[in-house]
Amino acid sequence: MSLVDSPISADIDALWEHRATLNPADQDARATVVEAVNLLDNGTARVAVVDPDTDEVLVDERAKRAILLSFKVLEMTESTVGGFHHHDRMPLKEHFDGVRVVPGAIARWGSYLAPGAVLMPSFVNIGGYVDTGSMVDTWATVGSAAQIGRNVHLAGGSGIGGVLEPPNAAPVVIEDDAFIGSRSMVVESARVRRGAKLGAGVILTKSTRVFDAETGDELPRGEAPAWSVCVSSTRVKKFPGGEFGMPCLLVLKRLPEGSDHDKLALNDILRDHGIAT
Repeated sequence: MSLVDSPISADIDALWEHRATLNPADQDARATVVEAVNLLDNGTARVAVVDPDTDEVLVDERAKRAILLSFKVLEMTESTVGGFHHHDRMPLKEHFDGVRVVPGAIARWGSYLAPGAVLMPSFVNIGGYVDTGSMVDTWATVGSAAQIGRNVHLAGGSGIGGVLEPPNAAPVVIEDDAFIGSRSMVVESARVRRGAKLGAGVILTKSTRVFDAETGDELPRGEAPAWSVCVSSTRVKKFPGGEFGMPCLLVLKRLPEGSDHDKLALNDILRDHGIAT
């Protein structure tokens, strides 16, 4: 993993070196951090990108440091939204240009939502990035620094995990045209590659083993392959106490590159194996 050149001021690095001494009374530090997080909020900066040449996830370590520093320099403040009362250091996002935000949706300042994105009653944390055409469905969550590509559907109750520490750790990346099934969890720097479709209830972590159902081949861990349909499964492993099924990701089918979100076709594939979306 490499680090990306950052549009955020190098002053953040200087603040990071003496972060233990920072507090909300340090107005200069606060101004520097707020400026940095505003760049995340408007999409000028982002925590991570996929290098189109190397296919590597590049992390903006300075962006993650700015987020972590915000918890040091921002004061606890009270706020209200209708009848709901909040007490937090982090304000809510205020700018939703071209974004559909359904009542009950929550996005924190420092998250970026591209024009054309849709938020059902859901949660997007600071540093999260949701690109155009993507839907964060009801009760779905986008964790801190998680990166969601274009035309992605995060189905109801799905959870995309966040990661802020250590600052150089890669976040979860969901690439363009992916579908994350209901109640699925993608965490710990796992990666869902372009066009992959995850069935309901999939658990994908960085260490999850991945197997091809047609060939039996083991594929790179912690990754749903591009243009594939994947479900949770188990792999028998021997232990001193007996044989037990260990969780894994099973690639059921490969899709033609460029396949769109044909929900009926996806349902048919999964139902053939007794699985729902």
